[in-house]
Amino acid sequence: MFKEELSLVPHLPGCYLMKNKDDIVIYVGKSKNLKNRLSSYFQREHTGKTMILVREIDHFEYIVTNTEMESLLLEINLIKKYNPKYNILYRDDKSYPYIELTSEKIPRLRTVRKINIKKSKNNLFGPYPNVGAAKKTVEILNRIYPLRKCKSYPKKECLYYHIGQCLGYCTQDISEEKIKNMKSEIISFLNGNTKIVTDKLVAQMNNYSAKLEYEKALECKNLLDYINVTTEKQKVELADNINIDVIGYYSKDNYISIQILFIRGGKLLDRKRNIFPMIDFEAEELSTYISNFYSKNVSSPKEVLVPNIIDSTVFSSVFNMKFLTPIKGEKKKILDLAIDNARIYYEEQMTYIKEDEAKINKSLEELRAKLHLKKVDRIEIFDNSNLFGNYNVSGMVVFISGKPSKNDYRKFKITSDVNDDYGTMREVIYRRYFRVLKDNLERADLIIVDGGIGQINVARDVIASLGLNIPVAGLKKDDKHNTNTLLGLNPIVEIKIDKRSDLFLLLTKMQNEVHNFTINFHKDIRSKGALATILDNIDGIGEVRKHKLLKEYKTISRMKEASTEELEKILPRDVAISFKEFLNTYNS
Repeated sequence: MFKEELSLVPHLPGCYLMKNKDDIVIYVGKSKNLKNRLSSYFQREHTGKTMILVREIDHFEYIVTNTEMESLLLEINLIKKYNPKYNILYRDDKSYPYIELTSEKIPRLRTVRKINIKKSKNNLFGPYPNVGAAKKTVEILNRIYPLRKCKSYPKKECLYYHIGQCLGYCTQDISEEKIKNMKSEIISFLNGNTKIVTDKLVAQMNNYSAKLEYEKALECKNLLDYINVTTEKQKVELADNINIDVIGYYSKDNYISIQILFIRGGKLLDRKRNIFPMIDFEAEELSTYISNFYSKNVSSPKEVLVPNIIDSTVFSSVFNMKFLTPIKGEKKKILDLAIDNARIYYEEQMTYIKEDEAKINKSLEELRAKLHLKKVDRIEIFDNSNLFGNYNVSGMVVFISGKPSKNDYRKFKITSDVNDDYGTMREVIYRRYFRVLKDNLERADLIIVDGGIGQINVARDVIASLGLNIPVAGLKKDDKHNTNTLLGLNPIVEIKIDKRSDLFLLLTKMQNEVHNFTINFHKDIRSKGALATILDNIDGIGEVRKHKLLKEYKTISRMKEASTEELEKILPRDVAISFKEFLNTYNS
């Protein structure tokens, strides 16, 4: 297989692109030796996901680079450009929260997810894979330090002021020195120095006890215990207190388990862990995972400890951080700890992962057989939503190998406001698959529409008019809006499915996913439409400013959350103040 093409590949570093019969890039990889790596795909037996990938490869391309560093950078850019399904299917695409201390005159402390760290002027700490820990930390600090809690400035003191968790910045004149000291102590705590906060809690606890306010004293003691226990668990035996990430891995049976430990200020702050099937060699899998993680907007530690299968020199150059593999001492012990944790997590989870994969594979095979299809690897599901013919929208979710692929989800704002289910279906199917043809996107193996025979026939007519051959099925719901029947084949028939089966559960999951995705989009559109109407009636807001506000905030709720200072980036100060006052009294 590919004997002639492989004979031309050089023994040089570079990247390779695997493509299917539709010329779609399905996998991007890199190697120190392109010939050896590409030959390994086609000159030996494979199992698992690698076998599935190889079966789908129709042809390949490669790009030679001068160095390994160039190949790593190229791989990152190619994955971003093509979003290949075998590169992203089992990778972690979650965005982890950070703790943010804002740079506003009167700062706020909060957890945030979607940020651009390179552009942010605020103090950021994290990431925190344990969302609960991040929220608990913010809760404790906000109770100890009376920073501003409100997103805007009310005209009178709020509840936080009356319970002692805010100094009433909306009405009181607070010294800049006091605010500066609070910020300094919070930053010190988040960098690992807990003594200042625990000393404060001890003082408060003793003060409440002296006043016989035992409930408040007990509350302080509970907070103190939480910090002490957490701090004790987080202690790491390192001589220096620099910020370090530690990456360990364990592989077995074509799966790889990866664990990242986040050490901040000498304390083990949190961890991130994943298990997924391997397609490449373990060194390449780990390398790709690390490059994906650090190419996102994440905070940069001083050092990253990695196993010896990673080329530390290349990674240090690419990411401008110090990557190293310790061979002895404290840091070697920490690296061994990460590797040990990766192994333990693998042993804990693999039974469940394999059982889950077996259920999904069995369900997909049953669905394929019932609909008489060759494969159902990629399924695209559609749902429509409107309110009495207004704000018509559609949503599409994608399941690849039985799992949601959120990067492929799409939203459609329908051009007509007429309450016409068939017209909406016709428009969204045409727009989606005309785009598939135009941009040569990966084609679905199956389309599922939320509806009956009429919707299926409309979708099939559109698909046929575009010269495509993609099967269309439908999911009907009963009077209680529960998934009831699978419709498919030609002519269309009702296909019986055992409601206790794994296939029924998978189809129900797909239907719920697309329904919730579409409904949430519909709510956003309605809110945006209401906001546009509001803006038309505000003095000082013309078409240009209206457009900028809609682009920045999109919904009324987000507009309400914005501070006056944030609105002033778009509006003159007097207009921003009067508009903010209006929003505070507006009930959406």
